Amino acid sequence: MTDFFDLSTPARRFRFIAVVEAITWALLLVGMAVKYGAGVDAATMVPGALHGAAFLIYLAAALHAAVRLSWTPKVTILALVASLPPFFTVWFEQWAKRNGHLGELSDSVADDDGDRDTLKV
Repeated sequence: MTDFFDLSTPARRFRFIAVVEAITWALLLVGMAVKYGAGVDAATMVPGALHGAAFLIYLAAALHAAVRLSWTPKVTILALVASLPPFFTVWFEQWAKRNGHLGELSDSVADDDGDRDTLKV
């Protein structure tokens, strides 16, 4: 678990903010349920602000990771679009990890002939 809070590389920072962005989505959805279910208008103020900040930081982290980890335009666009639906940032992070786009966090790496080899830890 302490490894999750290690933000020493672009891949680790990206993973962290992807999860934070999803958590703030959940808080915003709960706030919206309270706002429209119980009629508490202020229920979305704090979750909305937190999610807005996390959303912007996620976009910056995705662009930073794209440059530092040499993502293709297709992978970069997918990362940015993943910020729109709820919880897709975590889906994208897992997909990128499985497909070798998150550097040292990836489950596999492509060797010179393009084949994917499982990392031995």
